[in-house]
Amino acid sequence: MAQQIIFYILAVIISVFSIMAVTSKRLIRSATYLLFVLLGTAGLYLLLGYHYLFAVQVAVYAGGIMVLYIFAILLTQKPGERITPEPLRQRALAIVLSSVGIVFCGYIIFNNITKVYTLVAQDELNTKHIGMTLMGTEKFQYLLPFEVISILLLACIVGAIMIARKRS
Repeated sequence: MAQQIIFYILAVIISVFSIMAVTSKRLIRSATYLLFVLLGTAGLYLLLGYHYLFAVQVAVYAGGIMVLYIFAILLTQKPGERITPEPLRQRALAIVLSSVGIVFCGYIIFNNITKVYTLVAQDELNTKHIGMTLMGTEKFQYLLPFEVISILLLACIVGAIMIARKRS
């Protein structure tokens, strides 16, 4: 019962700060709200008993990635500057595309949830299996998306450096 209460509290914290991070008009505040989201996610890992993932979430994401985001914000914009809102057409398009993405993710999750439950019931879901799935190159393995995300992050860093050089 206590775990459920803690889970719901963490879920509310993550949901509220996620919305605040997206809707805030100041970038530094958005980054701070994102920090609370990442710490709430770390709390979920701790609640599930994944102590290693908890430590990685706090050290890498809440620590390192947030420092990277804040440096990028400070290099590209003035910290107290307000963000101008996007036109209504772009916001409507973003809402539609986000909704499509949520429906697509829900479809994938609900179609594959029985596979996960059968693997858990058969005690086949261990760390080695998860690692091979994440870093494998076979069908239904995720090495290519992982590498694409790393290239995307590198492009973002290079773009932030270029923007910072043009401003100074």
